[in-house]
Amino acid sequence: MRGWLVAAIFLSIWYGHPVSANICVSLADTVPADRLDALSRGFNADGWINGAKSMPPSLELLRRLRKAGMSHVRLPVPAEQIMPLFASQEQRDQTLWRLNRALEQLTSLGYSVSVDLHPGERFNRLHQEDANASLREMERAWSVLAEVVRSYPSDRVFAELLNEPNVKADRWQVEFEALATFVRRLLPKTTLIAGPANWQRADSLPEFRPLQDENVVYAIHFYDPMVFTHQGHWEAQEPLHWIKGLPYPIGAQDPRVQVLRRELENEGAAAALDMLDRALDLGRGKPGIDRWLDPAVAWQQKFSRPLIINEFGVLKASAPRESRLRWLALVTSYAREHCWGWTHWELAQGFGLLDDMTGKPDEGVMRALLGAP
Repeated sequence: MRGWLVAAIFLSIWYGHPVSANICVSLADTVPADRLDALSRGFNADGWINGAKSMPPSLELLRRLRKAGMSHVRLPVPAEQIMPLFASQEQRDQTLWRLNRALEQLTSLGYSVSVDLHPGERFNRLHQEDANASLREMERAWSVLAEVVRSYPSDRVFAELLNEPNVKADRWQVEFEALATFVRRLLPKTTLIAGPANWQRADSLPEFRPLQDENVVYAIHFYDPMVFTHQGHWEAQEPLHWIKGLPYPIGAQDPRVQVLRRELENEGAAAALDMLDRALDLGRGKPGIDRWLDPAVAWQQKFSRPLIINEFGVLKASAPRESRLRWLALVTSYAREHCWGWTHWELAQGFGLLDDMTGKPDEGVMRALLGAP
C-alpha cells in the first residue's frame, strides 16, 4: 500500500471520522503523519519559562491533560531572555536550563513540544526599527535554542521561528526565508513552525509564500470575532473592557445584545458600541467562523501545506460560559474537518482551560475542545 494512503487512513482514524482525502493525502507527503498527529491537540503553557515569575504546571496536571487526550504543548520562550542584546549570560543560561527541564518533563510524559521564540515589546521595537540587527538577534537566539532542541528526538520537539512577527508582510517574507534557512542548518530534521505577519491572521496567508522545504507546519492564530473573544479586556483603556456578557453567535435580535447596546449607550462607551455594531454588521452577512478562516482553507488548497491554529481562545471572565464553549467547539471541529492541528491559548491564566476553583481541567472546556461526548 502506498505511503500516502497509509498516512491518510491513519489521519482519518485519528480524527474520528472520514477526512477530506484531497486535503489529508496531499499533506502526508510533506510533514510526516506522526508529527501532524502529535500537533493535532494541544495547549499553550505560557508563563512556564518566564524568569523569576515562572509558573510551571504540576506533574499531576500534566498527566491528567495527557490522559484526557492532549498530545502537544506549545512552550513560549521569552525572546528577550535568550537574546544577547537584552539578557546577561547568567539570564540566558537560566532560561535555557528552564527550557531543558521543561522539555525533559514533557517528553517523558509523552507530549510533543513546540519551542516558540516569543518576543515582547523590546524586541518588537528593534524588529520594526532595524532589520539587520533584529535578524541577527533571531539567529543568535536560535543558535542557542538549537543546542537544547537537538538533544531531543526531531519527531518530538519542534522549532517555532517567531511568534506574531510585527513587521510588514513583504519584509517578514524575506526574513522568514532567511531565518528558516539558518535554523534548518542547525536542525536538519526538526519540523519548523512559522506563520505570516499581521498577528498571524488567516487573512494574512494569501500574501505569505511557503518554503520549498516541506518539513514545515504553518501556524495561524484565531480570535475572531475579537469583540466576543476579548470582551472584558484586562486594560481599562481598551474599548473591549466595557463589553461584558456578549453571547456567541452575535445577533442583533438577541435580547442580551440589545441590553448590552443600551448599557454602552448609557455609559457613553462610544468606541465599544462602534465595535459591537461592526460585529453585528459582519454577522448579518456570514455569521460563522468560516468567514474568517476561509482564506486559510484556500491557501492550503493552493499549496498543500499543513496548518495549525496554535493560538485561539476566549477571555473567560466576562464571556457567557455556554457561548465560550460553543465557540471553542466550533474552532476545533473546523480544524479537524480540515486536517489542521490546534493549540489552545492557554492553560491557567485569563484564557485558561482550567477550572479557577479547583485548578483542574474544566470538564466542559475539555469536552468542547476534544469533541468528546
